[in-house]
Amino acid sequence: MTKTLNIGVIGLGRLGQVYAKDLAQRVPNANLVAVADMQSDIAESFASEYGISRWYSNHHDLIADKNVDAVAVITPTSTHKGISIEAAKSGKAIFCEKPISISLQESEELQEVIESTGAFFQMGFQRRFDRGYAEAKKKIDAGVIGDPVVLISTSRDPFPPPLEFCDPAKSGGLIADMGIHDFDVCRMFMGDVKSVYSVGGALANPEMAKIGDIDNAVVNVTFESGKIGVVNLSRNAIFGYDIRAEIWGTKGSLQVGYFRETPLLVMTREGITHDVVPHFMERFELAYRAQIQDFVNNVLKDAPPSIVAADGVAALKVSLAATNSHKENRPVEVNEI
Repeated sequence: MTKTLNIGVIGLGRLGQVYAKDLAQRVPNANLVAVADMQSDIAESFASEYGISRWYSNHHDLIADKNVDAVAVITPTSTHKGISIEAAKSGKAIFCEKPISISLQESEELQEVIESTGAFFQMGFQRRFDRGYAEAKKKIDAGVIGDPVVLISTSRDPFPPPLEFCDPAKSGGLIADMGIHDFDVCRMFMGDVKSVYSVGGALANPEMAKIGDIDNAVVNVTFESGKIGVVNLSRNAIFGYDIRAEIWGTKGSLQVGYFRETPLLVMTREGITHDVVPHFMERFELAYRAQIQDFVNNVLKDAPPSIVAADGVAALKVSLAATNSHKENRPVEVNEI
């Protein structure tokens, strides 16, 4: 008999519903048995629409549900630590969206609990499960481009989030919130980061300065190996969603990502045009699904998590170092954090 994993989703915001729908309909060997959201009407409505037997208005009741073997924590960042610790102490396997926290202390406290309880804990960094990024990693490991020596990682949103979200006290700010994906990619392709030097400003959206955030940044990265990299971050790619990476090696290079969403060129007297990637779900829909499928597979096979708490802590340290670098206008060693 094929084993299945009884899983509950905590948090039914935009991304939470993406994971929940995939678990309910598209992830083999997953059995979505419960959902929870602070807005009880959302939890009840989702459960009714997708035939989920139980719904809750708080995470405590879902974690206490004896029929739930694993939880996916897709809630605001400020709640990740508390929910994950409660789930770990209850013996649940845990999938937690990035970041663990915007606080290094909280992240390390959670890591300690995970290690002391032996709970299964897998971090969410969906770029590692994107076909392009995953294939690039395989090519690098196979030596196709020789020794990788330079990395350029680019993340550009087509427009800024609401100001209340951008508040660094809630999100960590542009460099920490958006850049943490790129810093995880840095570690994925090039190894641990030694130091960073950031410049940036509220250049296209001056209102960002009022809340202490920025909308554009460039982060120079030096790796422990001596190799180098650049992370480009922006909230004003008005043409569309731009997520790419270039890895330059001693025998060649790799380029990950694309601009054209539909394989169609429109060629007229006025010129040649094509569409663009609209936003993150169009770009990473399959990566999110592959990521939660990987979590389910690992739990059922008693395999180790693909991305552990220590990876989340390491990416956060780089993010915080890069944020401090921008604020203090100096290079910052990661081990200062």
